Amino acid sequence: MSRIATVTAHPVSVPLKEALWTAHEELKTSSVIVVEVLTDDGLAGYGQIKGSPLNVICNWVGRFGEIIRGMDALGHVAVWERLFGLTSPRPGGTPPSDGLPPPLSRNERPQIMAAIGGIDIALWDIKGKRAGMPVWRLLGGENRPIFSYATGGYYRAGALDNVYAEELASFVKAGYRAVKLKTGAGTPSDEAKRVRLVRDAIGEDISLMLDMNAPYDLNNCIAFARAVEPSNIFWLEEPLHWYLQPSDFVRLAQSTTIPLAHGERELTRFTVRDFIASGAIRYVQFDSTRAAGFTEALRVAQFAEQHGVRIAPHLAPELHAHLVAAFPSASFGIETHGGPERDPLWFGLFTERAQVRDGYVYLSDKPGFGVEIDWDYVQKHRA
Repeated sequence: MSRIATVTAHPVSVPLKEALWTAHEELKTSSVIVVEVLTDDGLAGYGQIKGSPLNVICNWVGRFGEIIRGMDALGHVAVWERLFGLTSPRPGGTPPSDGLPPPLSRNERPQIMAAIGGIDIALWDIKGKRAGMPVWRLLGGENRPIFSYATGGYYRAGALDNVYAEELASFVKAGYRAVKLKTGAGTPSDEAKRVRLVRDAIGEDISLMLDMNAPYDLNNCIAFARAVEPSNIFWLEEPLHWYLQPSDFVRLAQSTTIPLAHGERELTRFTVRDFIASGAIRYVQFDSTRAAGFTEALRVAQFAEQHGVRIAPHLAPELHAHLVAAFPSASFGIETHGGPERDPLWFGLFTERAQVRDGYVYLSDKPGFGVEIDWDYVQKHRA
């Protein structure tokens, strides 16, 4: 039996060449936490966390590493349940008398779920390496090219709308058949004009998604949706303010012909379940690197499949493409970035990983996630 020996968090942060904006926040760096799990018999598994603050999440990874030391490294569900169980009250938890910490702070729940996720992904990497199989094969999938779309159009200070149109058109020239534009920072009418300019630049036969980052209340979002419908939009992603719930998404879905996508900011399968079961969303984008890990992403994918909702995981194609490969009839594809300006980590963090060519992600037959870390790069950009 392989037992967990050590768990180490490696925070990495690379400055972007220029500050970028979504409708919600400014982006100055590209950051990740590489989670390294070593077993007592020499296996190493690597997970990733996309979250902040980096130091808070790293602290949780370290604390959790002490709690799960000695556990079966192949027992990812048992590890997940032990850590997740700490987020709620339990008998013997207050004051703690069972050798575990008291119920964990509600104030740091996103960071806690991110730490659980990074550890869980590393354990799946170990599981594949122990079996001598890539994760997609462990899940019963086949090594097929995975459809990908490129995200761009992040807001830049002083940039004219034609800059974004030219950027997304360059993705099409690189072979992508689907692209995603950041939207939502302006009024519905101004944003609709920007969207139309992009549509004209990429042509009518390219799928165009809009990534909105929760900018509107229900009425304004309905107005926006109707304004962009003539531009043949593939989906509206995270269209409503963060506090609005599945019932609000249902009302939006009833008011537009454009499908809705959601899920990357949800922390567990339980809230994602309610969005799926409501019938409001057609695409679910749960991100295992932000919360809860690959184990939870697999549960979300299974529930989505049962409800006719397609999975389109948020970023981390080198990991999430394995999940998409295992759900051929219930998946849309995987997100990538079109160039190193927004995602320098994709181009620098790995010595081995999946490849992206002509709008498709190509996985390898290497065990686990097929990822090897460039530790010199990690050291150079250690946060």
